Amino acid sequence: MTREEALAAELLAEIGATGAQPVAADILQPAETLLDLYGEDIRARAYVTDDPRMGEMMLRPDFTVPVVQAHMQGGAEPARYCYAGPVFRKQASGRAREYLQVGFELFARADPARADAEVFALFARLLQGYELRPVTGDIGILKAAVAGLQTSDDRKAALMRHIWRPRRFRALLERMGGRGPLAEARAELVARLRHAPAATLIAEAGQMVGLRSEAEIEARIARVLADAETPLIPQEQHAALEALLALAAPAPQALAEMRARDWPALAPALDRLDARLDALSDAGVDVERLPFEASFGRTTMEYYDGFVFGFLPARDDLPPVATGGRYDALTAVLGQGRAIPAVGGVIRPAILAQLEGI
Repeated sequence: MTREEALAAELLAEIGATGAQPVAADILQPAETLLDLYGEDIRARAYVTDDPRMGEMMLRPDFTVPVVQAHMQGGAEPARYCYAGPVFRKQASGRAREYLQVGFELFARADPARADAEVFALFARLLQGYELRPVTGDIGILKAAVAGLQTSDDRKAALMRHIWRPRRFRALLERMGGRGPLAEARAELVARLRHAPAATLIAEAGQMVGLRSEAEIEARIARVLADAETPLIPQEQHAALEALLALAAPAPQALAEMRARDWPALAPALDRLDARLDALSDAGVDVERLPFEASFGRTTMEYYDGFVFGFLPARDDLPPVATGGRYDALTAVLGQGRAIPAVGGVIRPAILAQLEGI
């Protein structure tokens, strides 16, 4: 048994000792579910294959989706699950493409703040003894900020889709505020589209290439022209959102700074953060020194919609040892309308083994 495997077994046993039920998930997962959740972008991160009977399948990129699916088909409430096994991710760098993942998922309707604190405190205890930096964030605060912008629902929806793609999000925000290269390019495009009717532009473009029909192209042109009539996002809101994205401070200080900005749209999300800090303190976490980064979690899987956390090694060349967060909306999607608040996280024992070898 390798050290990675031994650590995985130890972690799984410790999580199981808290009352979590061990579960397993097939290595091959239906691609349709993941594509519906994340769109075609998931193909750049997952290994896809075709099965003659099952259709398009993916090597399991993580455990959360299949565990949620299984729970939503009839799991009891509240419920705690734990698991360990390999996951598979495409990597542009030299990082591992297959590695063990140990995880914990908690489904509970009562007191989400306490559930968040339970998961974080458990991971902090499991990882004590390693030189790791904890960090927290809250995707729900960012989503509330976007929902509160003075702009169209279509623009808000576009920004929401790209919260997990920071570069694309920033480019869209600048364009919707009338700044940056995308704004100039969009202005040129709109001018061309206004030059002639959609049917004429399609005819002038020559032979049809691609899968979009003429009707779909015309609908897209109409949306671009309608968007061009939408007022720009106010400068003060653009600046406030940029400042929020850059916020990094001890959690109580970050909460105070966000409260001081008097942004009414954030109030419910900030109340949830306040309750979470109280619950974390009750669980023995030193919240006065707990880092909060508003942008943390924006490059992970898109199902997180609230509290997010990670435990990061001091070495910049290593990925996070552990990550997790709240994913209430995912349970509604996979539960076909039925939903239950849920939070969980995963640990990479291979990174712990590397840290032990330093």
